[in-house]
Amino acid sequence: MLPRFLKPGLAPLGAALLLAVAAAAFAHDGDHPVQTAQTADESAFLAENDAAMTKMMNDMAAKPSGDIDRDFVAMMTPHHQGAIDMAVIELRYGKNERLRRIAQEIIVEQRQEIDAMKLALGEQVTDATPAPTQQPGAKPGPAATTHDHMNMHHDMMKQETK
Repeated sequence: MLPRFLKPGLAPLGAALLLAVAAAAFAHDGDHPVQTAQTADESAFLAENDAAMTKMMNDMAAKPSGDIDRDFVAMMTPHHQGAIDMAVIELRYGKNERLRRIAQEIIVEQRQEIDAMKLALGEQVTDATPAPTQQPGAKPGPAATTHDHMNMHHDMMKQETK
């Protein structure tokens, strides 16, 4: 016998209830699930990623201004910046070259999105300096290059068919 909220006709209510419970569990005071690290690099990665996520969530809680468009940009800018911050962390610690290329693209594209939203409001855009991918004092890694999604996807497909 199915639980009452899974019976036909009540499935949408059951699904909504399950989603609400899951969302409440993840949103509990901004806490993130506890993660344990296997290595020092993973520990640093998790700590930096947690800090980036916390900053993003806090910054997205913008006070309403009465201007829907400005409020949208005020909330979306930290969301996009959070993606940039997490991509930088991937570049700093990640080893998978495909994911590193995607992270590089995320940085470029999310900055462009932030700038486009600000320009739409008549605001000045940010400085286009490259994102740091190394911690201070760290040895420099491979040079960063960017690729558009179509070429990267095409290159990946060619590699997978070999």
